[in-house]
Amino acid sequence: MITKNYIYKIICVVFSLVFLTTSVSASQKTNVVKKVKPSVVGVGLYDAMSAVSHQLRGSGFVFGDGTLIATNFHVVSEPLDPQIVQYHIVFSGTGRQPKIHKAEIIAKDPVHDLAILKIRDTLPALQLGPDEYVDDGQDILMTGFPIGSILGLYPATHKGMIAALTPDVIPSANARNLTMKMRNRLESPFMIYQLDMTAYPGNSGSAIYDAETGRVVGIINKVFIKETKEAVLEKPSGISYAIPVKYLRLLSKKKGIAVN
Repeated sequence: MITKNYIYKIICVVFSLVFLTTSVSASQKTNVVKKVKPSVVGVGLYDAMSAVSHQLRGSGFVFGDGTLIATNFHVVSEPLDPQIVQYHIVFSGTGRQPKIHKAEIIAKDPVHDLAILKIRDTLPALQLGPDEYVDDGQDILMTGFPIGSILGLYPATHKGMIAALTPDVIPSANARNLTMKMRNRLESPFMIYQLDMTAYPGNSGSAIYDAETGRVVGIINKVFIKETKEAVLEKPSGISYAIPVKYLRLLSKKKGIAVN
């Protein structure tokens, strides 16, 4: 005969197992973030004539041999002014006095919004995930600098999941709003990840990575803005997009860069 005491013990065991599983999962995620953070960098511009000489323009991450930085092409696309002292820089470390590294663009892919920079120093590198697309529902994390470096360099981590694999065109409510560039992409689109995750302009170039392994699965490249760019911080849409990591691997291979 099953007694109330027996049922109570079974319930206690079940709850204990659930709690233990949740605790292990949370601890694993914490360890993954700790491992990833040293590889997260800021990407910007040094301008000797500007009131703010060291300008953070976006996020990036270290990969390959530790001297390579991946980011978005649009983060570094502005031409340097040959009339003044300007060059690309990478910020590493955390706090109010991050280390500044002079950087050189060694590869770029405007179509897939990717760029690879090289620095002289060696930093901890992230492992790239496989070329195969990640399944919808996959848990992911993102670490970067969503609101810049006003208070210093403090990488922030956000969690989300892969919502869909979709053509690289942000939907428009009206066909008249489609630009020529968007129309061309509709005719020959490539596939990107739509994310159930809130990202901000400063996250451009951030790695999205597997929440369990820390392997990079994509690179944040844009946020769906419902109203104006100025309102994105106040009213984020919660919809972001990322370039699959296979395009970073293809760009590296094209330029003869060895990666894992």
